[in-house]
Amino acid sequence: MKKIFCTLAVVFAFITVTQAQSDYKNAIGLRFGSGYYDVVSASYKTFISDPGALEFNAGFRSYGSWFNLSLAGSYQYHFPIGAVDGLKWFVGGGAIVNFSSSSYDAYRGVSLGIFPTGGVDYKFSNIPLNLTVDLRPTINIVEAYDYYNNFFVSGGVAARYTF
Repeated sequence: MKKIFCTLAVVFAFITVTQAQSDYKNAIGLRFGSGYYDVVSASYKTFISDPGALEFNAGFRSYGSWFNLSLAGSYQYHFPIGAVDGLKWFVGGGAIVNFSSSSYDAYRGVSLGIFPTGGVDYKFSNIPLNLTVDLRPTINIVEAYDYYNNFFVSGGVAARYTF
């Protein structure tokens, strides 16, 4: 576990010493998920280097008497796609913590997962809007209950105001 934290600290320190040079620096908006741990979430994305960005999401899903709150963070490395200005694809990884509340004891608790991520990112040139489509196959390391069997694939679409 110490090796993982040390490696992440070194990678984060290396990334933060570079200057951001992307089509936009920051973006805030909504991410609509496939519903495994969130249906809608607040989304914030910030570039920390020319190709590197951090994305943070705070989302929820209600199942009637069952409610999930999730917090996710990921690092994304962006690559241009052909000659289309503002269009990039990205790969990266992240982690999620999911808080479940229910009137049934068997469906309460905290889950912790990790995921690789990939997708496409588009920044419109004439308006301050960014659209992203992503995929996040998630492996739960800590499972609050057996609903997801420790693995599930989540996807999402985000629309964000850029600044």
